[in-house]
Amino acid sequence: MSGPQCCSNPPSLNPTGGGGHVDKVGGIDSYFTGSPHSKLAVLMLSDVFGYEAPNLRKLADKVGAAGYYVVVPDLLDGEPFNPQNSDRPFPAWIKDCALKSKGVSAIAAVGFCWGAKVVIELAKSKLIQTAVLLHPSFISLDDIKGVDTPIAILGAEIDQVSPPELVKQFEQVLAAKSGVR
Repeated sequence: MSGPQCCSNPPSLNPTGGGGHVDKVGGIDSYFTGSPHSKLAVLMLSDVFGYEAPNLRKLADKVGAAGYYVVVPDLLDGEPFNPQNSDRPFPAWIKDCALKSKGVSAIAAVGFCWGAKVVIELAKSKLIQTAVLLHPSFISLDDIKGVDTPIAILGAEIDQVSPPELVKQFEQVLAAKSGVR
């Protein structure tokens, strides 16, 4: 989160909105959209408002309409982010390798705000083939040093948690690595 303004105007959550459907995978509710027959998948991770946020689902639907199989897992287990509770169900979900079992050959992960930290962990563990971080929160230089997969980082110029100076340092670390762009 860039500051208190991120949480001062939360969206009205609408679990029935969107063009996809909700199903359980690895015991976690997830929003699916796009073609389940696509060999290319995009894993979209929410910000602190979760997978029911209407704008996130609209974006997932647009990516799905472009030919990708899109999965937006409920990493928050139906609850808004609580910094006092770091026990999230994601490790169980990824352990089941749900997307790989459907024949998907490549996975890109997109993380918004808090979700960017989860994407970094996936990138460090080589469970994805490419990563995109948007308004990344809680990302450190050590996190970036551990990334060995192609990555794009889109920061905000008024971000208080990941200010442009820090994003520039991320860029310098990544530029020194071969194969990571």
